[in-house]
Amino acid sequence: MAYDLIVQVRHASVQSPFGELLVAATERGVVRVAFPEENGDAVLGELSDEFSADVSAGTLDHERQELQEYFDGRLRDFDVPVDLGLAPGFSRRVLEATARIPYGSVSTYGDVAANAGSRRAARAAGNALKGNPVPIIVPCHRVIRSGGDLGGYAGREDRKAFLLSLEGARS
Repeated sequence: MAYDLIVQVRHASVQSPFGELLVAATERGVVRVAFPEENGDAVLGELSDEFSADVSAGTLDHERQELQEYFDGRLRDFDVPVDLGLAPGFSRRVLEATARIPYGSVSTYGDVAANAGSRRAARAAGNALKGNPVPIIVPCHRVIRSGGDLGGYAGREDRKAFLLSLEGARS
């Protein structure tokens, strides 16, 4: 994805059931959601390096509001734009397929791989989801193993279970 010489990246904090999330957005959309245990300064440094960006604090009111409404159980579908500039090739296709999984539903790694154009790449799809730069908004927590087990989650399995329970996808 081509960017201007200097990209503006704004960031803000959002309270969640897991603690404070870091949300960062370019003019194209949310480019990163970081969990509390991730080093926020390191995440911002990576964004600055990746995009040759001017990274600064911002309000991100719409993004923050949507995440808060989601955690409060009042939002089912995010409408904030997403910038998948950190996800190349197959990873991008996996995230795009994952973004289409409806609220309260689950899909398997194999199904996501097939929907991303590579039917036999379930393991690669799992690796792409592990690197999802925009968790929660791109709902990688909705992807489970074919046997029904939760599978991994970069944000921790207990969070995955919580998010699926919040959506009524699993008890």
